[in-house]
Amino acid sequence: MNNSDLIEIFKKASLCRNFEEKVYELINLKKFKMPIYLSAGQEFISSTIAYVLKNRHPLLFAQHRAHSTYLSFDGDIGKLIDELLGRETGCSYGMGGSASIQEQNINMFGHDGLMGSQVPIAVGACLSTGRDTISFMGDASAEEDYVMSSIAWAGFKNLPITFIVEDNNLSILTEKKARRNWEMDDFAKSVGLEAVNIQDDPKDIYEALNKTKAPRLLNINTDRLFWHAGAGQDDYERVDRYAIIKEKLGAQGEQIDLKTKKYLKWTWESHLEKQ
Repeated sequence: MNNSDLIEIFKKASLCRNFEEKVYELINLKKFKMPIYLSAGQEFISSTIAYVLKNRHPLLFAQHRAHSTYLSFDGDIGKLIDELLGRETGCSYGMGGSASIQEQNINMFGHDGLMGSQVPIAVGACLSTGRDTISFMGDASAEEDYVMSSIAWAGFKNLPITFIVEDNNLSILTEKKARRNWEMDDFAKSVGLEAVNIQDDPKDIYEALNKTKAPRLLNINTDRLFWHAGAGQDDYERVDRYAIIKEKLGAQGEQIDLKTKKYLKWTWESHLEKQ
């Protein structure tokens, strides 16, 4: 991955991070009527994957905490704003909310609310269409029996599917060490998939995607910046990858961040004025 790749990935991540920080601000102002699941802190996962794989036009299956997935793959930002505001002009007609966003134009399918159910549905869609497919899940969703059996079956059928575990080490606030003593990459390898366990550094994700082939699983260790749902911060140590990469890019990173803030300020204001 060269510097121009990193800059393009950072542009996507900047849109995701600044979008979520604006949503965080508006949650505190009580602008939303449904639970909001913020992806701030985890944005380099979706932004890097979208940069590497977007031209393959994959089918996208996510769960909650998927704003960054939607934005990284160029989902309509206005429709996402309207969805969070509960409007019929939203990407799920104002009925899905933060947890069930979808967008036909980017092949993103909304979640039905059952934890981890996007994984077997993604496997079925991949089997029936033969198309490249990406299924995102959290480290807790990965523990569901129907998730693990679906991953194993995808390996058995050699499907063109990529499983992404956004591993923030938490099921709400319960750490992995209280839930299990194994890792998802080890399980995936045991059922015939190529698999890695990496950090959410865009370089690591970029290299993993280019060194593996589907069916595969990437367990990506990351940190959510805010609460499981809503606006607030729990008391535990985090790695803020966005701040690290922005500092690495220096003046260019600051410029991208500032330009994105201005764009989002105008975009949000124009949509809020419609109320």
